[in-house]
Amino acid sequence: MAQAVELQNPPVQESAPARSRRGSPWTGLWAVVSKEMADQLSSTRMLILEVLILLTAVGAVYAVMQNVKQTVSEDPFIFLRLFTTARDPLPAFVVFLSFLVPLIAIAISFDAINGEFSRRTMSRVLAQPIYRDALLLGKFLAGLFTLALVLTAIWLLIMGILGLGLPPSSEEVARSLVFLVATIFYGGIWLALGLVFSTLFRQPATAALAALAVWLFFTMFWGMVASLLARTVSPVTYSLPEEILQQVQLEQALSRLSPNTLYVEATLGVLNPAIRSFGLLLPSQMEGAIPGAPLPLAQSVLLAWPQLTGLIAATILLFVLAYVLFQRQEIRA
Repeated sequence: MAQAVELQNPPVQESAPARSRRGSPWTGLWAVVSKEMADQLSSTRMLILEVLILLTAVGAVYAVMQNVKQTVSEDPFIFLRLFTTARDPLPAFVVFLSFLVPLIAIAISFDAINGEFSRRTMSRVLAQPIYRDALLLGKFLAGLFTLALVLTAIWLLIMGILGLGLPPSSEEVARSLVFLVATIFYGGIWLALGLVFSTLFRQPATAALAALAVWLFFTMFWGMVASLLARTVSPVTYSLPEEILQQVQLEQALSRLSPNTLYVEATLGVLNPAIRSFGLLLPSQMEGAIPGAPLPLAQSVLLAWPQLTGLIAATILLFVLAYVLFQRQEIRA
């Protein structure tokens, strides 16, 4: 009888424990960073980009120096003018960077993930004691460090120019350092975007074209789109000051969805101490201000802080998107 009961009610077997990862998910992170940086810095693609940005920096700064030398004794921020002053036919160096930095970042990252699939090395890399977390973060950090290394070398070149006959002041060095950090995170946005498309598309050419299309859209067309949207959502019917102000503020808010706008405003706010506001300057913002007096460094950083945090937040969000896409991707041997 007991045996019959046992046959009718067999013992319930416990389910096997879920498979968990062993060790830290960041094991091998710095090995990936060092290898990727060595590959990038020694590649012909990176060499061409480095020469391009170096020639651009030397040409833009040399052209500006011919005008700046005449006002050395009059301008307390003479070295900052090397970044922001233009001379025909060359634009300012900041304008050059707003075009070149996205191209360099996209060139670094557009084949970071799908290139491993094309070479059929992804499964072999992940067969090592390296998790996906460490692989993706290592590739991103390697690209960011490479970009930071190139930009820092250019920054040192400009700040080390002795043709003006005097060293930069401590405030000029501090402002240019904030500008350097903003430029690195501006490049980080396009680096993370390249990783997103590199994860999303298996063909490197498709990923590169998609990233370049996004860059062209925000560089050339987003300003017009923001203006049209502002006029549609908040039209000026009776030409009242309140209506005009509301439309202008909406257009500014929409234009700041572009990384280009955030970067330009951040750099202008930091490198030009005379700027007190972006867009319309209301009379209430000029109360107690001395006309022509430069803002202290802390006030300039506070003015550009929303733009700086926007650049950093966009970099983090795009990397998180690439991380989620990569974690959900199927990898076969």
